[in-house]
Amino acid sequence: MKVRLTDYQKEWQTRFEAEARLLKRIFGKEIISIEHFGSTAVPGMKAKPVIDMMGLVRRIETVDGYASLLEAEGYEAAGEWGIEGRRLFRKGGHQRTHHLHFYQQDNSQIDRHLILRDYLLQHPEEVEAYSRFKEKLAAIHESTSGYSPAKKNYVAQLERRALAWRRDRE
Repeated sequence: MKVRLTDYQKEWQTRFEAEARLLKRIFGKEIISIEHFGSTAVPGMKAKPVIDMMGLVRRIETVDGYASLLEAEGYEAAGEWGIEGRRLFRKGGHQRTHHLHFYQQDNSQIDRHLILRDYLLQHPEEVEAYSRFKEKLAAIHESTSGYSPAKKNYVAQLERRALAWRRDRE
């Protein structure tokens, strides 16, 4: 898939909110909360225009029973997609618009994503540096198959700084 890196769009928050309302109608009380995370959740961040959403549920197996309802809304199921205990759904085909990640409320992956988001919201210098790094990678890698792995080490270092920031605040 081609890398589609764009400037931050205010509409990303509105699109998240609309999709969150849809998911709450589908899942009702099964969803504990829905979070907007990833680059589209951070004002000023360059991002692929794909809204990353996280749905927290009491039992992850419950999500499997809703797959057909999500498919009716344009989502395709991708299973765990490399992260044990996750259910990933993608919307938009080759012009992807949403990634929907479901986790059971006690999954260890949840904090990693939300702490990084919160760290970036509080550190505009990190947003600027990460955006510049993404631009450099997008100039080198036309496809996400090269772009995504190339940023993995940078993101891991950024996550370590975010986790240290969180520990220092506790």
